[in-house]
Amino acid sequence: MSVLSVIKPLAYLSLPVFALHTLSNASPVARYYVRLGTYLSTVGICSIWGILVAIGMNIIGNSFNANYVVARSFYHIAGRMLGIKLVVEGEEHLETCPAILVGNHQSMLDILYLGRIFPKRTSIMAKKELQWMPLLGQWMSLSGAIFVDRGNNTKAIQSLSAAGQTIKARHTSLWMFPEGTRSMREHHDMLPFKKGAFHIAVEAGIPIVPVVCENYWRLYRKGVFESGTIKVKVLPPIPTTGLTATDVTALSVRVREIMVEALREISVSVPTPISAKPPLPENIDPSEMAAEQQLREKEPLSAIPSLASITEAGPDATPALPESRSESRASTYASEDFSAPSSRHEGSEAGIETEEDEGMVLVGRPRQ
Repeated sequence: MSVLSVIKPLAYLSLPVFALHTLSNASPVARYYVRLGTYLSTVGICSIWGILVAIGMNIIGNSFNANYVVARSFYHIAGRMLGIKLVVEGEEHLETCPAILVGNHQSMLDILYLGRIFPKRTSIMAKKELQWMPLLGQWMSLSGAIFVDRGNNTKAIQSLSAAGQTIKARHTSLWMFPEGTRSMREHHDMLPFKKGAFHIAVEAGIPIVPVVCENYWRLYRKGVFESGTIKVKVLPPIPTTGLTATDVTALSVRVREIMVEALREISVSVPTPISAKPPLPENIDPSEMAAEQQLREKEPLSAIPSLASITEAGPDATPALPESRSESRASTYASEDFSAPSSRHEGSEAGIETEEDEGMVLVGRPRQ
């Protein structure tokens, strides 16, 4: 075999890469679409890789680490190709297991930070119907996904209870996005939290581990896709031992307060006029914001323990949350989360959303 016969195929392969690189340097718009195509192609390749990994790890009896292997593979490939580096603070808290891990959800680029920090023995949650989808359902089953029945309120609550017990029995953790949908915007804030993750944690008596990814608006949004460094902060575990359903709402509000504070601490400041009011996301129900405000007025944050008081007491301590709320309120909180299945969000570029409004993953195309 001559040297020329080897060089020619390599040259043919390098030409498209060189052309795309030149095009991406020509203009920000071209760069956005080239990098977006690269990112989505990597997601597709790693999806196929994920099925192979899940099958192999099931054979050797290590199925609960399939997500970890696929996540790290995706980060190392996509991170290098896009020039995006994730810097993680508090990574030691990811070793907490079993636990409910909750993270803020900005866009489909969140898959990259999940790839960097997704812990071992951690599963995702999905609606039961996805279990029977070709390829996707099989991969989820093989990787230990927890399927819940969201057909009606009673079944949904029973599914959450069962999910908590499954996590404890498996000694695994569960990742959820409590915002329920994407919240990417220029200012540093989060949507009100859905309470599914907190119901599971309280039911199972396992801690909540908040994970906060900085606002990366400066690197990625519609028409912009740049290289850079993104910071992620893993906060200390918040114990739920001794809490009941009546404490779920106060717990979710307090965790959100802690995470928003951390988000603003680690995010790059973006100058905005003092008089400017942050825009209300298109996909948020104004009544939900009003309900949260009423909760704040009825239950001041002073009645909910601070992060310091929770963590200083140690992992086995029980937060002194208010216990004066009635069981009827608890059932109200549960029903407002699961009274109706989530629907496809208007404006999705792909026309379909695979995430659920209780924080179920995985994400589809970005809704800018």
